[in-house]
Amino acid sequence: QVRLLESGGGSVQAGGSLNISCEVSGWKHTSACMGWFRRGPEDSREEVAGISTADGTTYYAESVEGRFTISHASAKFTIHLQMNNLKPGDTGMYVCMADSSPCSELYDDYDPRRFGYWGRGTRVTVSS
Repeated sequence: QVRLLESGGGSVQAGGSLNISCEVSGWKHTSACMGWFRRGPEDSREEVAGISTADGTTYYAESVEGRFTISHASAKFTIHLQMNNLKPGDTGMYVCMADSSPCSELYDDYDPRRFGYWGRGTRVTVSS
């Protein structure tokens, strides 16, 4: 059974930093496309970042480009999201997702519902 477990998150003031992680267990494929989306008010699902464990290619939403860095632990299905210069608009539930399809396909026509597996999420709160 595939499970995604997020960790990290918390509360920080604007301008601060946080690091969140996601570990996948039970994965049977040799690679994965993994990423994060932010669940906000009215169940919005805003793209944040993604990474291919096959070749390390990364994908970022314009709103986080230059402030967030996604990485993955070599030989493991674990990803990290370093979030710097956080803004109140970054507040939300950060949900980890994974799929065996190539990131090049999933992010060409982005929709988190195309990812087969989601975690429960970890909350990030940024106060002004």
